[in-house]
This record gives sequence, C-alpha cells and structure tokens, in this order.
Amino acid sequence: MTKMTRIALAALAVMGATTAMAQSSVTLYGRINTTVERQKSGDQSVSGLYNNASRWGIRGTEDLGGGLKAGFALESGFNSDTGTGSAWTHPTTGMSFARQSEVNLSGGFGMIRLGNFVPESYYATADYISMHNHDTGSSSDALYYDPVWFGGLSTKNKVGYRTPSMGGLTVDASVSLHEKDPTVGPRKNGYDLAANYATGPLHLGAGFSKVGDNWQAALRGLYTFGQVTLGAYYQRNKDDNQITGTGAGSRNNFRLSAMYTMGASEFHANVGHANKWSHIADSAATQWTLGYNYNLSKRTKVYGYYTKVNNSKGANYVTGAAGADFSSFALGVRHNF
Repeated sequence: MTKMTRIALAALAVMGATTAMAQSSVTLYGRINTTVERQKSGDQSVSGLYNNASRWGIRGTEDLGGGLKAGFALESGFNSDTGTGSAWTHPTTGMSFARQSEVNLSGGFGMIRLGNFVPESYYATADYISMHNHDTGSSSDALYYDPVWFGGLSTKNKVGYRTPSMGGLTVDASVSLHEKDPTVGPRKNGYDLAANYATGPLHLGAGFSKVGDNWQAALRGLYTFGQVTLGAYYQRNKDDNQITGTGAGSRNNFRLSAMYTMGASEFHANVGHANKWSHIADSAATQWTLGYNYNLSKRTKVYGYYTKVNNSKGANYVTGAAGADFSSFALGVRHNF
C-alpha cells in the first residue's frame, strides 16, 4: 500500500467519524447546590449543611434524517452534603435515574416522550417564577400542590406529547399510567396539561393536572422591563381524598416574585399565600423569602436568603406539625456544569 493510499484512507476514516459525530451527540450535565443553614422548625433550631436538589445527568440526540430526531435523558439526584443518593432516587443510598429517564422522537410533528419526567404543568407555573434558587432547598415553594406528582403516581410511567412552537406557543400533554399497581394511591391514571407562550419580555403559562376527582389548575405570568423581572402564579386545588383520607376540599394559592439585577448582583423577593382548605379549619399559610445572588460566572453563583413559613393553627406546611412555623437563614454556592 502506497503512502498516498494510506493518507487517503485515513482521511476517509476521519471524514466518516466527523459525519457520525455531527449526526449524534451526548452531553454530561449537572448542578451542585449546597447551603449552610440555621433552621427553626417550631421551637427546635438546628445548624447544618444542606443539599439543594443537586443532580447530574446524560442527554443526547441522534439525527435520523428528514427532520426526525431521537433523544434521551437520564438524570440522577444526589445529596451534595453527604455524597449519597438523594430522596428523589431509589434506593436513597445509591444511584438511580428516578429524577428523569425518558426516550423521545421529535420532528415537524412535535415530540413524543416515553418514560419518567417532571409534570410540565409545574414547570409552566410554579417553577417558572422561582428565580432565586430554582425552587430548591428550604426556600422552595412550600404551598404549590399537584395531586398527580405528590399523590402517589409521581413522575413515572408517562406517555407525553409536545407540539411544535406555534408563534411562540407550545403545549404539552401527558398521561401517567397507574398500571394497576397496589402501592399507588388512587389506582387511576394521572393527566397533565401545560401551555407556554413567550414573546419578547412577556412570558405566560398555564397548567392543569388531574387524578380521579383530585385536580389543580394554575396560571402564570412573567414580565421583564429593564433590570426588573416580575412574576406571579395563581393556583386552584380540589382534593377529595389524598391529603386527609376524607377530603381536604378546595383552596386557592398564589405567589408573587421579583428580581432586580445590577451587574453581577441579583436581589430577590417573593411571597406566597395558600388559603385554608375548605374542609380543614385554620389551614391557611404564608411563605416569604428575601434573597441575594452574586454571579461569579455564567455557571457559578454564591447566594444567601432568609425564608419563613407562617402556618395557621391547622396548617402544617414544611414542619408536619399543625401550627408550627418554619424559618431558615442560608448561605450557599451553586455550580452548573
């Protein structure tokens, strides 16, 4: 074999490898988010190191030609303070992909999703306006309630569909299959709908989820002008059997949030209030948070916040004890990779 032939073959091999790499890609990503906190729950105070939904994952796509793509996402949570598996993995002492494990096909028709993934109604409403710490840790939204996600079906066994963007509007729909599992609360399928619309500084969203006679519906808005971003959502719940076993009834819940940016600094404030459940006396609660983030880079922040949940005498948000309040002062570091 001549030297010129060997060079030509090597060039063809490189071209083939480059083409394969262009057609498919796999990305490793994640977030490590840890705080030092002084927490008070009722009359008990404690200082400690806390994980704020740290996770790592792998996602990828393959170009199948003709505008069709195959994709996947595998995501695992871990406790950044101890290195063990997080409460959102099974078992909690090891690794699993209980946060997300999906395969999908996408094209001009939209996207078909199969597997385990967080309800899009949550991302479209409560998560979207939780700007200061991405709705994680002790300052996460304690008042939002989804009967599908929190009611036994969790995020698993889902078939979902996402429309292509239609002038800035996308719609997601999914069904969570109970599969006649005796460990699942109401042995009924769960349904989730979400819509997102974005145009310039205005972002709107809506979400609805339902399992049996239990449902929630929410609307969200977010608007940015100059250095200020304002967000809000409103949620209506009806619960016939999941919270108390006999039915909590209905309630309204809302949250307001604001962010002011100045250079690398972000100043945050938010307040949420849940009215009492109609069948549970004195079950209203209010949560408010003040926070400050400093962006060391596009991927790394240092931050601090103070959050407080004020429970009425019949409410037990966060603490699990009726009438007991919760508060935390936290300093943390969040790094995305």
